[in-house]
Amino acid sequence: MKLNKADLIKRAFIIAIASLISSVGLNMFIIPHKLLSGGVSGIALIVQYLSGIQAGIIIILINIPLFVLSIKELDKEFTILTIIGTVCQSIFLILTRNVSQLYFAKDMILSCICGGVMHGIALGLIFSNHGSLGGTDIISMIIRRRYNFEIGKISFGINLLIVSIGSIFFGIERGLYTLISMYIVSAFMDKVINGFDIKKMILIVTDKENEIIENIQTDLKRGCTLLYGIGTYSKSPKKIIYCVVTLSQIPKVKSIVESSDTYAFMTIIDTSEILGKGFKKPI
Repeated sequence: MKLNKADLIKRAFIIAIASLISSVGLNMFIIPHKLLSGGVSGIALIVQYLSGIQAGIIIILINIPLFVLSIKELDKEFTILTIIGTVCQSIFLILTRNVSQLYFAKDMILSCICGGVMHGIALGLIFSNHGSLGGTDIISMIIRRRYNFEIGKISFGINLLIVSIGSIFFGIERGLYTLISMYIVSAFMDKVINGFDIKKMILIVTDKENEIIENIQTDLKRGCTLLYGIGTYSKSPKKIIYCVVTLSQIPKVKSIVESSDTYAFMTIIDTSEILGKGFKKPI
């Protein structure tokens, strides 16, 4: 994907801000309780807890050879934005290391939640702008390209190993708290990437397709696609309306269908991401 200079600068700025959010979340909520994290950040935190060396320095040192691999194996824009994200996070981790003095949450569960939310939002913004925080993200992308493994499974395996090693040094309880935080990170990251405005895909099998389509387009301002199929039981032709609407529009669609054709068959399906006119632009 070719980016123009203005777009690249815009994405780099968003990634830098997201790196600051991530660093504040780690220094304010995760590090004071000696909780762990996934990826290179997790390794860096383990080293910091054991040696006192700042995690930001460790992150840069570990990522230098990975940057070289990324340049060779992955696309240029991803590598540039990943380097920006990683360097920014390393710098901000050092600059905000005393931020917990402004606010310290004594409750470890609260810290897991707050730290997870901030880190998850930050990662969502970074991934949405075609970047990453380096480390295991680079490794996962390279493994996926070479061996066609799923990134989620690769990252989970690596992160589980890192948390397990950390649990040996700092106790299984902190490892379990970390898993809570990582789950929250994953949930909020997905929300940011896919959007908080939930969309639903609707399939309507009906004989009153023209009336239903007209009402959907007039009342909801949503376009429809008409598909053709054959009923496997009756062997007769069927008209199928395909439409994507927001969650809040579902009751109106149900009302339209019910008032137009009481014999209509309607299926409502969750969607993970909708791209195109009237919805999100492609990343």
